[in-house]
Amino acid sequence: MDAIWSQIRNALRADIGEASYLSWIAVLSGLSFKDGTIWICAPNRFVRDKVSDRFGSILRKYWMDADVGVSDVRFSAASELNQSVVTQQACSVGGPRLTLSSVPENDNGYGSTYVTLDERLKFDTFVVGKSNELAHAAARRVAESDGAGNAYNPLFLFGDVGIGKTHLMQSIAWETKELYPHKKMLYVSAEKFMHRFVSALRYKDSHSFKEEFRSVDLLLIDDFQFIAGKESTQEEFFHTFNALIDQNRQIVISADRSPSDLDGVEDRIKSRLNWGLVADIGAPDYELRLGVLQSKLDAVFATSPNLDIDPEVIEFIAKRVSSNMRVIEGALNRLVAHASLFGRRVDCDIAEQLLQDLLRAYDRKITIDEIQRCVAEHYDIKLSDLLSPRRARSIARPRQIAMFLSKDLTDKSLPEIGRKFGNRDHTTIMHGVKRVIQLCKDDSSTREDVEMLRRRLQH
Repeated sequence: MDAIWSQIRNALRADIGEASYLSWIAVLSGLSFKDGTIWICAPNRFVRDKVSDRFGSILRKYWMDADVGVSDVRFSAASELNQSVVTQQACSVGGPRLTLSSVPENDNGYGSTYVTLDERLKFDTFVVGKSNELAHAAARRVAESDGAGNAYNPLFLFGDVGIGKTHLMQSIAWETKELYPHKKMLYVSAEKFMHRFVSALRYKDSHSFKEEFRSVDLLLIDDFQFIAGKESTQEEFFHTFNALIDQNRQIVISADRSPSDLDGVEDRIKSRLNWGLVADIGAPDYELRLGVLQSKLDAVFATSPNLDIDPEVIEFIAKRVSSNMRVIEGALNRLVAHASLFGRRVDCDIAEQLLQDLLRAYDRKITIDEIQRCVAEHYDIKLSDLLSPRRARSIARPRQIAMFLSKDLTDKSLPEIGRKFGNRDHTTIMHGVKRVIQLCKDDSSTREDVEMLRRRLQH
């Protein structure tokens, strides 16, 4: 039945167009078959009714044509299944809508439309560090709040890819579901918000769109940057935002940039997004990377205790791979797969072999600015002195070492390095590099300093 359902959906996509498909059909799930009746689950009653009205007949025809013993097609809503039992009065496609028992009138109940909640993405699996502690604390406060007088409205979470924005968004949804099961919630991506709006315009059904999005207690929108440049969608979001805020309803939004840096987004929207709390989720530091990896490895050992993975491996990954937790977790998954498939012990040497491509990519990302800061800190001198014309030995030697490391650890040319060192000529950089190479041969103290700085920068 699942295979046939997949074929039917593909046929519908061709029949009704991509926008309508994404808005109405792609969100359907929970297929079940009993006594000749196919039950199709919609994320909420609003979608259930619209799908039944607009696409019920064609869905019925497709199932009949499949000739697999289906005599009837019916629809239910996820919120109904969570709260009550569908009564026997529920009618087939084209007839009266589903009748429910013990569901309050005009109460849509909890819903998670358009986005599937992942059981793994909850607050208790979110590892907190300096780079995300504000965002985490604010997210918890929003999830635990009953909505009255909440100062963090809207809550705007922003940061680069793979650092935990979606984890926090899903955590808010899960916590809200558990603490306030009767709250009406809508969790969508910005792209789905746009497709739903376009579909409403196409079918001249803007009233239902407004009813759906402006009647919720909690609205979560992921990847908000995708509505940049979409003027009509922004106009509708603007009015939706105002309507919810006026009713003291909570809004949570995530994006890859702060509101002020969202190019292609109207100034009036940027202003409103800055009303509540804007929380930056920064790149994870070493301690946070290590904590996440330890948590993941503990979960692996809980299900596969016989895997032989050296505990030092996670320190190796945390030091050598930075900035993106998805990449970091992917690196650990690669090592776990190797240990599982081949039954071999994975230590740091094996990890370095298996992760060569990843390590090379991150090694190349060392910047001259980082090298300069690291050298200045190591020799306890001001960064401004390192870049100045001063020729005192206490300044000139660290400067030459920073030049050498910039040539050794980055792919920048000598003229580019010269520009980063106070617009020095490339011959000056070349002289400094050669001087340090000679010193490393003749002076063990310099050699040890250079190697220590190299390890610190690479790790």
